[in-house]
Amino acid sequence: MIYELRIYTAMPGKMGALQARFRDHTTAIFERHGIKNIGYWTNAVGGRSDELWYMVAYEDVGSRQKSWAAFGADPEWQKARAESEKDGALVHHIENRLMNPTDFSPLG
Repeated sequence: MIYELRIYTAMPGKMGALQARFRDHTTAIFERHGIKNIGYWTNAVGGRSDELWYMVAYEDVGSRQKSWAAFGADPEWQKARAESEKDGALVHHIENRLMNPTDFSPLG
């Protein structure tokens, strides 16, 4: 199992819309394409208030590539994205990291 940590920095004033898109559409579409939702977070203390952090998991790197390709091509995702961005982009930029759990990790 590999894990991906993704950090989305929302456009000014768009954090609520970004979270709504994940809540109402993205997480279910992820699961349908083999992207396992692990967790979603915002900063409570420290960090920036315009960041949405989340972690997803895949069986391996090949599964990740296949899942993201299918997700990106999904008509429901394309519609949800277009509708949510009719007044402008929700995300300023994205950071991501692929991570392997250590042999002592509970997520191993």
